[in-house]
Amino acid sequence: MNIEQTTQAYERWMAGHFRLLRTDLAAKHAHMVGDPFSFLRATFYRWAQLFPALCPELARSPKVLGVGDLHAENYGTWRDAEGRLNWGINDFDEACPLPYTNDLVRLATSACLAIELKHLPIRSAVAYAAILEGYTDGLKDGGQPFVLSERNRWLRTIVTSRLRDPTLFWKKLAALPSVRRVPDSVRSLLKRAMPEAGLEFRVAHRQAGLGSLGRPRFTAIADWNGGKIAREAKALLPSAWLWAGGGAGSTRVFYNTILRGAVRAADPCLQMHERWILRRLSPYCSRIELSQIPRERDSERLLRAMGYELANVHLGTSGTAVRVGSDLRRRKSAWLRQSSEVMAAATLKDWKRWRKIYA
Repeated sequence: MNIEQTTQAYERWMAGHFRLLRTDLAAKHAHMVGDPFSFLRATFYRWAQLFPALCPELARSPKVLGVGDLHAENYGTWRDAEGRLNWGINDFDEACPLPYTNDLVRLATSACLAIELKHLPIRSAVAYAAILEGYTDGLKDGGQPFVLSERNRWLRTIVTSRLRDPTLFWKKLAALPSVRRVPDSVRSLLKRAMPEAGLEFRVAHRQAGLGSLGRPRFTAIADWNGGKIAREAKALLPSAWLWAGGGAGSTRVFYNTILRGAVRAADPCLQMHERWILRRLSPYCSRIELSQIPRERDSERLLRAMGYELANVHLGTSGTAVRVGSDLRRRKSAWLRQSSEVMAAATLKDWKRWRKIYA
């Protein structure tokens, strides 16, 4: 199948799970025209078809409970139970058992595309080495959460830049259109997610991310103790990896499982209820876009941290350090660069076809 056929087939499958938001899907299709990095973010379902076909040897490597839809903007911040600011992978919509190499190659491919677009001021060769070094060190160390307090202060400086202005954040949420019809089950979930019973809130519609556009999403905004707060409910699906591999009938969602196993200080407001993921929204509890990070950032150090954080997640699968560590040691040094270049070329080919048709 080509990219249009794959997209149509995947969206038909999505429609079998819930009512698609057609306006959001149209926005997603338009974003896919923009640049190859955005296209990659929006099309994990296509990647899930191409990776086993184009990198068959890697597809046979040891399996872990992986992220699936990993990329350089799938990292963000949250507050743990002690109120400390944490950083790490913040979207597990596509989590499922898959080859550990998938997440590494996808992260490296996204970095390669971001470098071409001048979003990351670093040479590709250095980027590949930094990601792999961070991941390998994370496996050896047994992982370590990225708590941005007395440790990781350089990272705290990067992610708390002036562009994370609370005033701008809440102004943007206040401008969101209200949702007239909210399913009773979702409204009940949002009520229970509030910090106190009986708190009045407005439910708005927010377009966010790219891969999940088209799914039902409800954002509750309230005033509480002198300031704004927000909670969001987003519909979940089984991973597109399962769909692409012929497991379209699978109903299992691995979001909670991967969160429980990961080496991290958990976000107490991030919860899964049936097929909905509930999370707190705030200036420091959200995904971080590369454009929001100051240009003077240390890109090599940041990519190394991304690789290390990926190890934090993979270590939730029993035996990962031994099985994956052994597999990595037998690989030639250029494997990540070579496979990422293959996947970047395939992504560019699909993007050019998509742009020609939809631009």
